[in-house]
Amino acid sequence: MRAALGVIALVTLAACDSGGDPVEQALRETATANHSAVTRETASVEHAGHAAPSGPSAGDRAFAASEAAMHAGMATATGETIDEAYIAKMIEHHRGAVAMADVALAQSTDPEIRRMAQAVKDTQTREIAEMRAWTPAAQSAAGR
Repeated sequence: MRAALGVIALVTLAACDSGGDPVEQALRETATANHSAVTRETASVEHAGHAAPSGPSAGDRAFAASEAAMHAGMATATGETIDEAYIAKMIEHHRGAVAMADVALAQSTDPEIRRMAQAVKDTQTREIAEMRAWTPAAQSAAGR
């Protein structure tokens, strides 16, 4: 046992002497390995005569603002209880779905996509109103 603790101490000291926390070092090594694997895969695809994608597609760019706003809203939505936090975060999530549906309605020409986007917008808007009407006091009064 004492020998094992000595080895652990030496490893820890070596990690500290070599630049830091052993966990951080392991994370750096893993990130480097992952980056190398992606680089090799990209080179392989390019070598096969296919260029790798050069960033987000036009479709992805169309939704970038609504996605960013949804994630920012969800990250800042809070509540004192799990129930209140859930409602606050889900309202932001649904607002994001409505914003993405608006993009699809404005830019898609596919009738089925437009139908689905309108259905999402209608459903999510109704659910936002339902969640906004929810309050802990109303739930207590209803005996829930």
